[in-house]
Amino acid sequence: MIVWISFLALVVVILALDLGVFNKTPHIISSKEASKWTLIWVSLSFLFSGVIYWLYSNEYINNPDQLKPAVASMKFITGYLIELSLSIDNIFVIAIIFSSFKIAQKYQHRVLFWGILGAIVFRGIMIFFGVMLINKFTWTTYVFGLFLLFTAIKMLFSKDEEDFHPKDSFVYKTLGKIIPMTSETDGENFFIRNNKGKKAATPLFVALIVIEVMDVLFAIDSVPAILAITSDPFIVFSSNIFAILGLRSMYFFLANMLEKFSQLEYSLIAILSFVGLKMLLHQFIHIPEWASLGFIALSLIIGILVSLQKNKTKDLE
Repeated sequence: MIVWISFLALVVVILALDLGVFNKTPHIISSKEASKWTLIWVSLSFLFSGVIYWLYSNEYINNPDQLKPAVASMKFITGYLIELSLSIDNIFVIAIIFSSFKIAQKYQHRVLFWGILGAIVFRGIMIFFGVMLINKFTWTTYVFGLFLLFTAIKMLFSKDEEDFHPKDSFVYKTLGKIIPMTSETDGENFFIRNNKGKKAATPLFVALIVIEVMDVLFAIDSVPAILAITSDPFIVFSSNIFAILGLRSMYFFLANMLEKFSQLEYSLIAILSFVGLKMLLHQFIHIPEWASLGFIALSLIIGILVSLQKNKTKDLE
């Protein structure tokens, strides 16, 4: 319990420093600043795998699956890479939402900050129930595996994300029935007084709610994916949190370059197919942790290299 409390306290301190110190004044985050913070978050995440090794070596945390320290560390990195790779589609949707509601670039970080707070809570709840279901009902492993395969096939043959229109979504229409909304903005405020003197939600708040709901929908894919790697609650939760914390800097780093990494979509399909099959065949085939980590890392590297090569070919034409 002490480890859990310490980890959550660390997350709170990081978020407080983020909003209260590093991003106290709203500003447009440049590609250079975003790349710097992306590198910092990735480095911190890999360094935390060393903390995982230390925690499991000294038995400072409950180890329900009796994982060896090296295996626990590899599972953390594998889970982190899965969550990070699946965040790419999330970034694409966030960009559409910001564009649809005309959110100024200097206020986008504030929206994502509060979005991350909600994501941490919802991911925690989904992970808790996901782990509970797998431990109590072993057949849910097969359900998750089939769902991931279905998602991979759907991604292969569908381009639904391109047709996503936030203002036509059920979330937007429902929110409009619950609270007054205005198209006017007042700096970074989520609510302002409208012409009738009533408090109304600004586009910043509306964008925040839509992003929160979309994150929950994406988590329906990502949480089962990491549960295919391990059902250890601390590893699942911590790898999720590190991926979420780095999502903002990655968004500002990749938002204007998504077209350059178009082939990463196939990497995500390969990863989802792999973890889905792993869940379905876990009783018949044991895949070493290093092999899982290697496959996922190789899929991402190939996706990036093929994307860059394709762009290079286009530039030469």
